[in-house]
Amino acid sequence: MTRFPKLTFTNIRTVSISDRPRKVSEENLATAFDPSATGEFARFIHSLPAVLKAGDLDHFTRELGAIHRNHKSIALMIGGHVIKTGLAPILVELMQRGIVTSLAMNSAAAIHDSESALFGRTSEDVGSNVLDGSFGMSKETGDFINGTLAKYFEQDDIGYGEALGLELLERKAPYAEQSVLAQCVALDVPVSVHAAIGTDIVHQQPTMRGDVTGEMSFRDFRLFARVCSELDGGAAINIGSSVIMPEVFLKAVTIARNLGLGGRNFITANFDMIQHYRPQMNILERPTQPGGKFFNFTGHHEIMIPLWAGMLKLAIAEEKVSNSST
Repeated sequence: MTRFPKLTFTNIRTVSISDRPRKVSEENLATAFDPSATGEFARFIHSLPAVLKAGDLDHFTRELGAIHRNHKSIALMIGGHVIKTGLAPILVELMQRGIVTSLAMNSAAAIHDSESALFGRTSEDVGSNVLDGSFGMSKETGDFINGTLAKYFEQDDIGYGEALGLELLERKAPYAEQSVLAQCVALDVPVSVHAAIGTDIVHQQPTMRGDVTGEMSFRDFRLFARVCSELDGGAAINIGSSVIMPEVFLKAVTIARNLGLGGRNFITANFDMIQHYRPQMNILERPTQPGGKFFNFTGHHEIMIPLWAGMLKLAIAEEKVSNSST
């Protein structure tokens, strides 16, 4: 007799994603735009008061523009809500422009991105579906994530994020052009997914394998540690991850420094709807001492991130105009 009995997931009942409505679909996605250095957007941005967070956001975007100009790293970290609010096209465009040089995410973000790429919609009604035990039981989602990880498990040079991106491209996912996972692979941008077993819907399905999920996520942790070792003179930005990415980031930076590979003297920023302890300490304060700098912004992602991205592209465009006129 087992001393501490454990549940088996073999008989868990799944449902088809086609039978469940989703809150976010194709028509809800943001659209990236190209701000002119002399257009209305530029005049609006320059009309903002140069104080408090308006001043900080202007300062931050100009620093990022200089980092981009100097060909230094801009590492982006995201939580699931970033994808749920339709911001994937904006992040994809920043990667296409060579501004964002790596992308790391928790596995909730990977789930929403995969569903969006495959089915054009994501984000179910949790409150309703948890009542009958069907929350997170979309069979297609679990089969895709868990099946893909198992498929690439034997290829030890491929991790969690790259595996999902490769599979989305191989399957010609209908909305792959708006998938951060697929486009990271297409653009050769390092992408990592960091899972905490038991936190995600695909972990509660019969296809879940702990050995595969753990190993694939560990590979991505090693990849992310390498990304952090190349941050010197660059920037690390966290958007909407209040626990997983702040914890992973601090450990990855520690590894880079422990091995004498760098990971010092960079700037960091945190964007979230409310402020949390871990991002404050593990993204902003601890990694930037001594010699670094940090910025902290509070607001809804669906407003703040398009604004930030537009301001960043504007700063880069204005720098080009300035250089061409001198």
